Amino acid sequence: MMQTKLTLRLDAHLIEQAKEQARLSGKSLSQLVADYFVQLGEAPLQQPLPPVIRALKGALKGSAGRQDMPDEQDYRRHLEDKHR
Repeated sequence: MMQTKLTLRLDAHLIEQAKEQARLSGKSLSQLVADYFVQLGEAPLQQPLPPVIRALKGALKGSAGRQDMPDEQDYRRHLEDKHR
């Protein structure tokens, strides 16, 4: 694989932080940046949904036009009753 030089312009403080991170991880700054670029191309890991969200997922699917689903008028009536 052919390697090519890349020039980046970054804040000096950010560069120092990156160099320190590279030193702590035992890698060169170039390798640290390359590893990051590789991660950008990978599919993101999906976190499992919390149980409450998982239980609600799909609850309204296909509800458009259903007579048994509350609509805006139902909600307005609810608010009027609640605030009487």
